[in-house]
Parts: sequence; C-alpha cells; structure tokens
Amino acid sequence: MSVEETIEAGNFIYRIIDEERAAGKHGGRVATRFPPEPNGYLHIGHAKSICLNFGIARDYKGTCNLRFDDTNPAKEEQEYVDSIMEDVRWLGFEWDNLYYASDYFDHLYRWAVKLIKDGKAYVDDQSAKEISDSRGTLTEPGRESPYRNRSVEENLELFEAMKAGKFPDGSRVLRAKIDMASGNVNLRDPVMYRILRATHHRTGDEWCIYPMYDWAHGESDALEGITHSICTLEFEDHRPLYEWFVKNLADEFPSPPRQIEFARLNLSHT
Repeated sequence: MSVEETIEAGNFIYRIIDEERAAGKHGGRVATRFPPEPNGYLHIGHAKSICLNFGIARDYKGTCNLRFDDTNPAKEEQEYVDSIMEDVRWLGFEWDNLYYASDYFDHLYRWAVKLIKDGKAYVDDQSAKEISDSRGTLTEPGRESPYRNRSVEENLELFEAMKAGKFPDGSRVLRAKIDMASGNVNLRDPVMYRILRATHHRTGDEWCIYPMYDWAHGESDALEGITHSICTLEFEDHRPLYEWFVKNLADEFPSPPRQIEFARLNLSHT
C-alpha cells in the first residue's frame, strides 16, 4: 500500500507526518525508532510497534533506529538484546542504526546538571514511600518536598556525591522541579535519577546512578534526530513531561521530536 493509499484508509499518523512535511518541519525528513527495554522477550504487541515504526520509515524513505532502553541494570540481560534483534529481523526489518540508552549516560548526566543550574531540578532525601505518599491523587494536589528549595550549589554538590557513590541505594533521588499541583500527576516533580548499585550489561559498574525512563527517553530521541516518537496510548499522559524535558533543553535540540500515540494491540480468545 502506498503512502497515499494508507492516508486514504484513515491512518492518522501518516496524516500528521504529511502535514508536517508539507510545512517543512525537520526539512521533510522522517526518522523513527523502536525502543524496547531488554528485560524480556518480545510479544505480539511489540510486533505492531515494530511494523509501524519500521513501516513509516520505509514508506517515507526515512530511517528507523533500534534503540535498547537499558536504564535498569537490575532487570536487563544481553540474552534479551540478542533475542529482540533476531525477532526484528524475523519480521523482515533491518535497522538503520543500533543504539543503547546507555550510550547517552554522559549526556544525560550533563543535561541533568544543566537543569539543576537552571533551578529546574533538585536532590530529594525522602524515601520512595514518602515521595509516593506526597504525590497526591487525580483529584488532590501533591505536597512539596521539604528539600524542594535547596540552593543550586547544594543540589550540585549532592548530585555529584550521588554519582560518586557516597550515598546508599535508595537514599536520595534527583527530581525535576515542575508543579506539585499539576492536574497531570506525571508533572508532579518526577524522579529523574535514582541510586542503584547493579552491574550493567554494557557499562559494568561505571555508574551507580541511573536515569529514569521518562528522563532518558525523550532526550535519546532528540539526540538521534528522531522526528516522530511513536508509542502506545499508555504514554499519552506522559507526553507533557516528554515535551517539558525536551523544551527545557531547547538549546541542545532546535528541532525536537513529536510524540504520537497509537492504540495497543489487544487479542482475545488466544
């Protein structure tokens, strides 16, 4: 099916891409990615995402990267990396570039420091339970952390100490400083980094702090020059956070990616 036939059939993603190309966004370039976490084997739902991302790149003569979201060393293994690569090829696709989120750990750390210097991130000493309990609900705002208004200098010192391994696991996190009263709970000062001593399948024991998915994801897209970040509807509420992170690094990313959500594939009677 041609691009024109696909659009006529009602594919809203293709319609969005066509509108942006007509407006000259990204210079007409189309770049997508398939970003699995290597913590298990792929299931049939992943096949929909693979075919969509690689299919868009094929139809627009663009590029599609395979990027492993390897930000949680406690759950990830090389075995899953190898299996995922095999499955993508079994479906008939070949990636233009192979990347790992861990390729960007230095970038992510440096950008986190920038947000601290800009007064947009802070180190929080609260426990995971305390942070969760103060997050609020869908109808009630969250409560600000007692550590939210630390000075830039203190936050920089503490974040460096986190990286240097001076604190035990789980004792501190780095949080984005956004809005604890936001109607979107994802914007209530989300955690960007946690302390975790676990051997990473690629970086070994080089790091003892690891970026959270929401922090690493959009920045990885932007670094790779992704134009359209295609993901399932479960991430729709995360889109404002995706955009907040990228926007606050606008000097780094003059042509940021756009997140577009599609419905998950649900099967019955299987």
